[in-house]
Amino acid sequence: MVLHGISSPMMMKLMNYLLITGTALHFLSLAGLACYGIHRLWMLYCWRNLLRQDKPSGDSAPVADELQPQVTVQLPLYNERFVAQRLLDAVAALDWPAERLQIQILDDSTDDTCAIVEQRAAYWRQQGIAMEVVHRRDRHGYKAGAMAAGMASCRGEFIAVFDADFIPQANFLRRMIPHFSTEKIAVVQARWGFLNSDNSWLTRIQALLLGPHFGIEHQVRCQRGMFFNFNGTAGVWRRSAIVDAGGWQADTVTEDLDLSYRAQLNGWQFVYVDEVEVPSELPESLAAFRTQQQRWSKGSIQTARKIMPRVLKSSLPVAVKFEALAHLLANLGWIFGALAALTVLPSVLWRLQQGYTLWMVDIVLFFFASGAILFYFFSYAWQRNTRELLPWLPLLPLLTLGLAPTLAKAAIQGMYQRGGEFVRTPKLGDQVATAFKQRLSSYRYQCPPLTNGLLGLYSLCPLWVAWDLYHGLGLVFLLFFPVGFFLVFAQQMIEANAR
Repeated sequence: MVLHGISSPMMMKLMNYLLITGTALHFLSLAGLACYGIHRLWMLYCWRNLLRQDKPSGDSAPVADELQPQVTVQLPLYNERFVAQRLLDAVAALDWPAERLQIQILDDSTDDTCAIVEQRAAYWRQQGIAMEVVHRRDRHGYKAGAMAAGMASCRGEFIAVFDADFIPQANFLRRMIPHFSTEKIAVVQARWGFLNSDNSWLTRIQALLLGPHFGIEHQVRCQRGMFFNFNGTAGVWRRSAIVDAGGWQADTVTEDLDLSYRAQLNGWQFVYVDEVEVPSELPESLAAFRTQQQRWSKGSIQTARKIMPRVLKSSLPVAVKFEALAHLLANLGWIFGALAALTVLPSVLWRLQQGYTLWMVDIVLFFFASGAILFYFFSYAWQRNTRELLPWLPLLPLLTLGLAPTLAKAAIQGMYQRGGEFVRTPKLGDQVATAFKQRLSSYRYQCPPLTNGLLGLYSLCPLWVAWDLYHGLGLVFLLFFPVGFFLVFAQQMIEANAR
């Protein structure tokens, strides 16, 4: 009935073929999202079992200063004028024997960050702190290249890494180093905390997203002997593990994930310490958050393409292989989400043409695809001190749907590109609340694309077409798409006007 105005039989066949293809892709994408949701529910189940177990004491006997190992702290920087001094001051305050502590500032900056770093490093050297600046002539290899350059003059048996927006507490090394209890432990990773999680709806959603990555995913993978990753910062490496795994490499834009898997494939073990939290700064703008997520999406798929053959050929247990693949391929979810949004219209038109709504299939797929939302809901609901984030949960699927096309593009690029520019995430520092516009304008962004606005209008079409047929859950499902796209579009326009 939808196609009754088309007179040409050939055109009708073509249109019918397109509708069937679009509908098949729609259900395929929902099935992919359902698989991701089932994996989230499995993670939640494993974590719930961990909560019932007695936690071993994290206390260890104190070690005399003269017996402490040599530690190098590496600080990769690139144009971090607002946070560089704060980071250097925090690292200089680390409680560790001065003669056994080396601080390397790996500064690739091209702005006044260089002067800030040189001045502050000179100050701390006068106070007896071994703080050196390594400044390269170019950004070859980006962060991975800077880390590799630092290795040339690194003296530490262990290497602690902090990105520019992190503020390690003075006792960080005292609490982390004892977890290197055997010679096979390569990394001890701490949990990220968030300084500015209450600043806006966007930072609250980011805190909602990242919290379970550490509190659930890392804990489950660590306790069950699965692979997990060093997060690029707020962790400590054993230097010999970096060398054994082949060092820092720049053929992906997630060099931390890549090195983590290469090290674990070589037999090294990783430890996650949930009770050690390092405060950090969340991106304040949607543009910055999108840039960060694009890098993570592209880099994880690049790493999967590089590492998966080794994982599959290894003698690892099947459960470890399966979880490694689920971890590395998680960002395919952005492609499934984008496909679901783009194919919802042909799916609705095909249903109208056939007079068949497939409600049971919809309900089953929708339930399991919602597993990711249930994952976040219960991860916060089961912990009394985190429930204040729950009211923001409804915005989570809207934001992720709105960003899905952009991040899907990044994931697809990861399938065929090697390396690429490491686009930094800007940090705005302590005065963000009073100087947001001024500081945000210091970073250049492309004008916000109209893509989300156009996709929002497109997503209204299936809602309008199916208004008389669908009801209840069906309309709510269709409403997610335009609301998500318009939410992201509105935030983009607000930020564009703020600059």
